Amino acid sequence: MAHRQACTAAEGPGLRYALWFQGCPLRCPGCCNPHFLSYTGGEYITLETLLSEITQAKTETGIEGITLLGGEPTAQPEASLALSLHARTLGLNTLIFSGHTHEELLARNHPPINELLSATDWLVDGPYDHTQPEPVRRFIGSANQRLLTLSGRVCPDDPRWLGTNTLEIRLKDGTIEVNGFPTASLANLSPWLAKPAR
Repeated sequence: MAHRQACTAAEGPGLRYALWFQGCPLRCPGCCNPHFLSYTGGEYITLETLLSEITQAKTETGIEGITLLGGEPTAQPEASLALSLHARTLGLNTLIFSGHTHEELLARNHPPINELLSATDWLVDGPYDHTQPEPVRRFIGSANQRLLTLSGRVCPDDPRWLGTNTLEIRLKDGTIEVNGFPTASLANLSPWLAKPAR
């Protein structure tokens, strides 16, 4: 795993547990998380630890769902499926960001991916295209990407998908963590993010 955030409002509608997977087979120019592309980075975390963290996040912060992003969540479909099924047992919804289209994922006819899609409520699909910034939809990086509702458990017209993107900045253990969709405002922070926290 590359990173995880127990409670965020910048990675999908409502408060969410967000998990960034390490490793992605795609190389979208301008990728928001280039340090998550290699399969050799990140850290190994047991599935039991992640499931426990999701349960704890629901109890302590009232999250309404989980967001799986990366990296590429469908590159580790078994783990993504286990997390999505656990979320469903807790009454939480699942949002997945994938650089592959829904049709590409289905065409693989790979049982773990098919099961993962069945356990997914919202899918943002398609490669990130930095030349097509998304002008209206919140949380979505580029205009070519689609927001697909794959279950009846969430509203396809949820108004929280509209609006401007946000960043969350946290000071944790002497480092600065930033999540959310980067905009021009993040470029202004870059010199500060490169410095050790004091």
